Amino acid sequence: MDTRAPWRKSSYSGAGDGNSCVEIANTPTHVVVRDTKTPSRATLTFPASAFTAFIDRLTKEL
Repeated sequence: MDTRAPWRKSSYSGAGDGNSCVEIANTPTHVVVRDTKTPSRATLTFPASAFTAFIDRLTKEL
């Protein structure tokens, strides 16, 4: 999925880990995820509601 939305990295991605994480971009209806090390390769696309549910569940497990 081609997106013109800005890509964002986790705020936990420090100087030493800057290339060992994922980036996300938001579109009006989806969240797109890519690997920071290989940004031109394939992306994963999720409906926004599914990604939100995933993050909510993940933060409850921490």
